[in-house]
Amino acid sequence: MAATILGNISLGYQFLWNGLRQPAAVQLFVDADAEIPVDARHLLAALTELWVDQAPTLLLSIQSAPLLLDLLDHGDANAPWVQVPHAWLSDLALRRRVQQARLRGLKMVWRGELGEQPDSELASCFHKRMINLAEGQAPLRSPVEAGQIYEAVSSRALAEHCLDQQDAWALAGWPTQDVLRGYQHDLIQPAQHAITRLIQAIDADASLEVIEHTLSEEPVLAYRFLRHVNSAGLGLRSEIDSIWRGLMVLGFSALKVWLLAQLPNASKDLNLQPVRMAVVTRAHVLERLLDAGEEDDLRREVYLCGLLSQIALLLAEPLATALQPLPLPERIQAGLLHQAGPYSPYLDIAAALESPRTRATHALCNSHQISMEDVNRALLRTLANTLAHPA
Repeated sequence: MAATILGNISLGYQFLWNGLRQPAAVQLFVDADAEIPVDARHLLAALTELWVDQAPTLLLSIQSAPLLLDLLDHGDANAPWVQVPHAWLSDLALRRRVQQARLRGLKMVWRGELGEQPDSELASCFHKRMINLAEGQAPLRSPVEAGQIYEAVSSRALAEHCLDQQDAWALAGWPTQDVLRGYQHDLIQPAQHAITRLIQAIDADASLEVIEHTLSEEPVLAYRFLRHVNSAGLGLRSEIDSIWRGLMVLGFSALKVWLLAQLPNASKDLNLQPVRMAVVTRAHVLERLLDAGEEDDLRREVYLCGLLSQIALLLAEPLATALQPLPLPERIQAGLLHQAGPYSPYLDIAAALESPRTRATHALCNSHQISMEDVNRALLRTLANTLAHPA
């Protein structure tokens, strides 16, 4: 049996995106094995230890009814927000706990389908509502209310309607496929703000570490940089297999010239920001799962593996085609192209964590004999620290 509470639960996550296309909150899916009781106070203590004040709001979506009841008994104004499914509110014990939790200041989010509402007795107990907008018959007027949360938004147009026209508080998840569909005939360009930030950092004599970090947080720009430093026209004498090495060989003056050449075509599309951040977050999760300790070169290699694992989405070409021009380390190639080698199990786990189907992560951990506690701790630390200190 795992030594702590984090070994007895399985987690998943998704971001809640605000009008600026930045995370307003992180939705954390939490499930517990019915045979192993999980104490809500211990769970709250573990989350408090790992979450940081600068990170966005944490919203707990509890998939175990006993654990939800326990959380409602112990949550207060300082606890993460707690989601309460409409379908569970027929339980009288749950209803009483919702009312008592509100008196203690716990912020709760009602979750239901379009057309449903919490009844008048409980409506005032909820801080916000999360409404499922799965496609059905379109109403004559917009069902989207300002200040609320919407999920199952499947199109870019509907996302813009919710956030930009109706002032929704956030969208749970992002219509990535539809956003990318708009780029079927156009290459996705690096983000203008990332290029500008890099140029400013160079002008300010920022350290190599800062430049590397900033460049590494923009997936398309990082990919193009690796292709650039390995291009025949540049005439470098050896293959460059990392961003760090590429920066050392190229130098900041040449880097700035290259960045300025990228700037005229750079993207200003805010709707791509959630897509980019999903790619970067997976890379950071993988980096922490495969903790390299003080080995900076290994840490950079693991992060690059995670960053490139979804680069095909942004380049609209097969992954093997995208990676072919890059002289990548053997372990990255094995993990990404052959689902083999030391990185492969962790790539699978990092991808599985991006889902409410938390049992899949649990099964992968068991299959690969990887500690569930270590995975959960790595996920929470990544989310808290990445979001508290964005690029």
